[in-house]
This record gives sequence, structure tokens and C-alpha cells, in this order.
Amino acid sequence: MIKTHNLGFPRLGENRELKFALERYWRGEIDQPDLDGIAADIRQRHWRLQADCGLDLIPVGDFSYYDHVLDTSVMLGVVPERFGPAAQPVGPEAYFRMARGRARDGQAFRACEMTKWFDTNYHYLVPEVAPDQSFALSSTKLFDETRELQALGHQPKPVLLGPLTWLWLAKSETGFNKLDLLERLLPVYGEILLRLAGQGVEWVQIDEPALVLDLPVAWSSAFEAVYHRLQNNGVKILLATYFGELNAHASLACKLPVAGLHIDLLKGSGQLTHVLDNFADHKVLSLGLVDGRNVWRTDLDAALATVAGVRERFKGELWLAPSCSLLHVPIDLELEAELDQKVKPWLAFARQKLTELAVLRQALEQGADAAEPALSASRTAVRARRESGLRDNQAVQARVAAIDETMDRRQSGFAVRREQQQIRLKLPRYPTTTIGSFPQTPEIRKVRHDFKQGLLSEQDYIQLMEQQIEYCIREQDELGLDVLVHGEPERNDMVEYFGEQLAGFLTTAHGWVQSYGTRCVKPPIIYGDVSRPAPMTVRWISYAQSQIGKPMKGMLTGPVTILNWSFVRDDQPRSVTAYQLALALRDEVLDLEQAGIPVIQIDEPAFREGLPLRQAQWTEYLDWAGRAFRISAGGAQDATQIHTHMCYAEFNDIIEAIAGLDADVITIEASRSNMELLDAFIDFDYPNDIGPGVYDIHSPNIPTTEAIVALLKRAGERISPEKLWVNPDCGLKTRQWEEVRKALGNMVEAAKIMRSAEAEG
Repeated sequence: MIKTHNLGFPRLGENRELKFALERYWRGEIDQPDLDGIAADIRQRHWRLQADCGLDLIPVGDFSYYDHVLDTSVMLGVVPERFGPAAQPVGPEAYFRMARGRARDGQAFRACEMTKWFDTNYHYLVPEVAPDQSFALSSTKLFDETRELQALGHQPKPVLLGPLTWLWLAKSETGFNKLDLLERLLPVYGEILLRLAGQGVEWVQIDEPALVLDLPVAWSSAFEAVYHRLQNNGVKILLATYFGELNAHASLACKLPVAGLHIDLLKGSGQLTHVLDNFADHKVLSLGLVDGRNVWRTDLDAALATVAGVRERFKGELWLAPSCSLLHVPIDLELEAELDQKVKPWLAFARQKLTELAVLRQALEQGADAAEPALSASRTAVRARRESGLRDNQAVQARVAAIDETMDRRQSGFAVRREQQQIRLKLPRYPTTTIGSFPQTPEIRKVRHDFKQGLLSEQDYIQLMEQQIEYCIREQDELGLDVLVHGEPERNDMVEYFGEQLAGFLTTAHGWVQSYGTRCVKPPIIYGDVSRPAPMTVRWISYAQSQIGKPMKGMLTGPVTILNWSFVRDDQPRSVTAYQLALALRDEVLDLEQAGIPVIQIDEPAFREGLPLRQAQWTEYLDWAGRAFRISAGGAQDATQIHTHMCYAEFNDIIEAIAGLDADVITIEASRSNMELLDAFIDFDYPNDIGPGVYDIHSPNIPTTEAIVALLKRAGERISPEKLWVNPDCGLKTRQWEEVRKALGNMVEAAKIMRSAEAEG
């Protein structure tokens, strides 16, 4: 008998119901019982959807109000002291203080750091631990939701983030061996498992994606002792690994005292032989055959062939599943009525991926003939995509082939460029700027919506957008910012906007994916060769520059970030697609420069995110990713200042590659880390200018002038003041104008204080 299961499901709802409910809750428009009722409705709809797809085991505990890593920290009672007295259970006030720096009571706190979940675009809240850290079961959420699912008549599979992965992701302000905490941590995990067993749970999924990393020996050695401790707690453990291959950890994972093992055969297709060489027939082997991170339809014939090969060697029980949680894909392709009908059959969203599992099981249990209609449809779609001319653009391919070494470098070195740029820009010390976007008000969204729906003429749309740009410029000028931006009112998203204008892309109407908390994006789909049919940003940024004499910064999203934040074609190397994007953006840079724009920012917040999880693959990635950025910027004149921006990532291990981008100015997120991220730049002696973020835009808190001055002083201890810029962490689109005015006003005042202090000596 073959079972099907799922590792996790999107949380926010088809229409982002949870996002809007949370925002109403934070504004005080609904109370906790109202929020809980909306959340329960979303969970139950998602559970029914999964049950209707024939799943034998439905995940529970994958739902979260903000982040599953934060949920784990709260369940373990790990709440840093600054968020208030420890309480059991941990309530929503402490939870949201940790997540966003403020709960409904309005009191401001420094939120927990946020960074990328392995090599995905999902952001998690970093756990904070101390040498004397205590642990206690402090949340009933998992047990309550398990009971809720059981009441609907379905078999639950609670999902837990494993103790070793949770510890690996945790940080501490004092250096100590985090493994020393296991003796205090494991009893709480044991208590959780015993309580689930008492609720009648048979299987618990414990996620240990850290097993696909290059772990120190002490960490890999800890797995055996940990799972020996957890094995006799009344439930069967399915150890879930994903995002890569087990490699040297294959034998270890296969021999752990757990009842089952899940492996990712999309990101880790090469590991199957190693696993089968070491796996015992008395255990359950779960095969991740359906891609949980991309939207391409599964080649069901190939998947069936994989299972047939496994059955020749493995005589135990097989389960079929997506490669990882479906958190990373949209919910339902059927909502996309306007997608290109030639390309739509090539795709599968979360619901369709679970249907694919049902087809695979039917074919395996009842024979291929029983599933022939679905198999035939899959076969036709896969063949159509493989043979389609929609994917190919010979001119683009020829242009990529013609890239030479002169295209990925600036004309002169940084010192020469910096001198020419200062002559042109005449900037003060501690120059102030922002990262690009300004608040996306309901009025702006309505204008874009009405224009897209044909309710507004192009002339009226342009006029209204220009009015928004004028407003944004006036606000920045009155605040006293030095380098201005146009505010991006015309942009729905920093990647989707470009996807709508580049050839080779599709965009969706309902393809929402959670980035963090209530922040959602609709990643565009790259299905073919990429080119730029026409300028994408020049009209708006040129108009902005025409309104004021101060320098205007043109805003572009970089080739690596567009690549990593899109659903990318899987029929050619990612490097080739990156070079195609780089050439398109190079053309845009040259057009902006020709239009007189003196500063151009090429954002690369996803540069670190794309780094392979295994260090042996880093050099190859960093070589082509860095080259793609340099190609996009390489045509600019020396007097044109090129900025880039990176956020929510660790830079220490790739600082040399970041320096190799040779951007004139890099702005980074740094406020939540209290400027700790700058250590990488000073240790390396980073040569170019740096703007460490001093305003955490993911929190509603408004930083005081004094707090910003303190951050700048800390930055000045690490970086030469002559290299320092002053800016927020990220773009301001999610904030309100009232917050932004105050925060930027304080930021500008802080820069003035720093200049005065320096002048006084």
C-alpha cells in the first residue's frame, strides 16, 4: 500500500484572508476571538482541500500567524527578556512583539532578527538563546490544532521543526556551544511528543533540513543521540529532509532510530542511490517527487519510473509527497483565468501538485491504465512545453553567446569613479537617501487597479502617477534628503513589475506566496528567453528628475534577484537566464544614463539567498551571479553612481563576492542586528561606500533621532565615516506616510548631528 501526504500548505488563504485579518487586528478593528475564528476557517478550508485530494495524512502545525520558526521558539518558551516577563503560555502580545517589534498595546521593542529560510525567499524570525537558556512547554497551539483537525474526521500528522535545526538557526550575543543546550531542550520535545501520543496521534513529522547542510562533525554526530532520546515517546517519527541532498549524512539519516525518512528528489535527485544503499525495509521511505518550490507540472511518467526503480531495491512501505512544504507556491492554478492558455497547461500550483500525487498513487496501485486520462494529459503538457517555440529567442541566445570580458567591468576603478561622482553630485558627509519605494496608499493601488481593468485611460493614469511622484519628491525635499527617488507608485512589486514588461515572463492574478508575516508577493514565471521590448522605468524616473535639481536615483531590480524571486524555467541553466536578465537591465541602465539620471540602484536583496546550501557549489554560483550583476552595471560611465541593496542575509561568508560586484555604494539591512552585520565589511576592509540601515521598516516603530545617532556611531566604529551613507533598511512601501515622515525626519536630523560633531572635531 502506498500513502500520500503533504509536508505543509500555504497559510494565508486564496485571497490573503489571514493577511488582511492580521492587519485589521493590529489596527484594533477586530479582537483576538475574531482573528482566531478567521484563522480557523482558513485552516479548515485548507484541510478539506487536502483531504479532497486524497491525502492519507494531513499536516497540522504548519499554519502560523507569522512564522513557524517563531512558533517553535514560543512553544519552547524562548522569549528574550526585552519582550517582557516570561509567561506560560506565551500570549499574542509577546508573540507579535517578537515578530514585528510591537503588539496591539503600542509599546515599541526591537524585533527579532529576520533572515532567509535556507535558500528560499521565505523569511524566518531568528531564535535568540543564551548559555543559561531555560525551556518550558509554553504554547498549546499545536495540540489545539491537532484536536481541531481530528474533530473533522481526518488523520493528522503534526509538524515540528526539529531540535537540531532549530538550534542551528538560533543566535546568541555571547559565544558558546549551542549543543550544550540539548540536555535542557530535549525534555520539552519529549513532552510534546508524549502529549501528541495522548491525543491519539500516530505519526509526527520532525523537520531537520539542517541535514542537507555542511555541518560540523559535532553537529552531525549529535543527531544519533538526540533521536535515541526521542524515539520512545509513543509516536512514530517521520524525519523530513528537504532543499538538497543528504550527501555525507545519508548513512546517518537512514540509520537514525526513526520510523520513516522523507527525502527531496527535486533538489536532491542524486541522493536516491545512497539512501537505498543504507535504508532498512522495516521503515517508511517518503519520496518527494512533486516540486514544492516551483510551478512546473510534474513529468508523471518520469516520477513513475523513479518509483519503479525504488521498488526494485526497497521492499518496505513507500509514501509519496511534494519535495518540501507547499508554502513556497500559490494555492490554485484554476483561479488564473487570464493566463496564456498555451503555457497554463505546463503549470501546477499547490492544489494541482496534490492531485498529481493522487494520480501517481492510482497508477501504482491500480495500474497505469486506471490513471491513463490523467497520465495522458501530463504527457501531452510535458511534450508541448519541451517542443514549444515560445521558449526560444535566437537573438537573445546570440547576444548571450557574444558576452565578453569587457562587458562585466566599469571603465575605471572605484577611486577614480568616486572622485568624478562627487564632482557631479556634490554630496555632504553622511549623505541621506532611501531604498526606493514610498508608501503604497489605497489611492495608488486603486489607480493601478482601475487602469489595469480598463476603467482609466492611459492619459489619466499617467497624470495621476505623475501627481504621486510630485508629492513624493516634495516630501523628500522638505525632509532634506540628499539623493531622492521617485517613490515607485507605478510598481506593484519590485520583481513582478519587471516581469510584466520583459518578454519570456508570465504574471498571475492570484499567485500569492508568503515572503514573511503578512508580506505577500506574486512571483512572475519565467517560461522562455528573456528580453526587454521597451524601456521599463525611464518615463517615470526622467519625469521625477525634471521636477527638482537634486540628484534622482533610478531604481532597478537586479538580475540575480529577479531570477531568485521568480518561478524560473528548469530547462536551461539558471546562469543562462541570469545573463539574459543582465543584458535586459544593462539596456535599461544605459537608457537611464542617457536620460540624465546620475544615480542608479540595482537591487540585489536575493544575491545571498541564491547561494547553494553546499559550500562545494558556492564558487560556481558566485562567479555567474556576480558576473550577471556586473554585466547589468558595466556599461555605465564613471560619473554615474551605481548603488546596490541587500537585506536579511549573512554576509560574512560571501563578503569577497559582494566586494567583487564593485557597486559604488551598497546599502544593507543592519538595524535589527544593531549594526553587527557590519563586522563582515570591516573584517574584510570593504573598499567602497556603505549605507547600513538605521530604520527597521518591517516594524511600525519610529526610531528616535537619538537611536539613529547611536546606530551611526556604532557604524562609525566599524566603517570609516567618509564611506558611510544614511538610509532605512529597505523600501517603505508597506509603511504609512505618518510613520515615514517622522522616521525620515529623525534620520535626516541624525545625519546633521553627525556632520556637526565631525566638523567640531
